[in-house]
Amino acid sequence: MRITHIGPLSVAKVAFVLYGVIGLIFGACFAVVALFGASLGVAAGEESSLLGAVFGVGAVILLPLLYGGLGAVMGLFMAWLYNVVAGLVGGIDVRTE
Repeated sequence: MRITHIGPLSVAKVAFVLYGVIGLIFGACFAVVALFGASLGVAAGEESSLLGAVFGVGAVILLPLLYGGLGAVMGLFMAWLYNVVAGLVGGIDVRTE
């Protein structure tokens, strides 16, 4: 078997989901840290604790979208680049049993 072509859009879709899940995990970690910091900042002032809470909740929404979007773009680019290189050198040989 030889892989000579990879569908760039299929790679982009899979990369979007995979990187989105990773972004969700990182976003949840950022949210916990930000909310913990916001709870400690209550004594310091209301503005800093509100900003930390907004950042924490925003991280759960923005990080998966940002990370997933960048992963999809890079997956699309890498699949296209693989197809160009595979056209020049013949692709990757895969042996299965």
